[in-house]
Amino acid sequence: QVQLVESGGGSMQAGGSLRLSCAASTYKGYRNQCMGWFRQAPGKQREGVATITTDGDRTHYVDSVEGRFTISRDTNRNIIYLQMNSLKSEDTAIYYCAAGRIKYMGICALRPQDFESWGRGTQVTVSS
Repeated sequence: QVQLVESGGGSMQAGGSLRLSCAASTYKGYRNQCMGWFRQAPGKQREGVATITTDGDRTHYVDSVEGRFTISRDTNRNIIYLQMNSLKSEDTAIYYCAAGRIKYMGICALRPQDFESWGRGTQVTVSS
């Protein structure tokens, strides 16, 4: 599996920006097809925010962040980023980085059950 460590969370006013990072350490012999960011707000289920394939950088976003958030990879340093712009109060949640091996038609879906390795999460709080 993969060890994942998130960083970059914090507090921000609505309209501001934050960039989350996820450092991935891959065990020899393990190859993951997908990396993703998920979030969980208090009292709500974990939801997919953005995913990216590791073989072609195809991305997929939940509608609520499309055009505001960008997922990207630094393949040399094995780091995943989530650039979050125009933040809204409803973006407040714990954000988790995840790795998985399931793709659908070349895309990594936003389904938590498709991801097998998870980081411990980083808190993002957006005040209005």
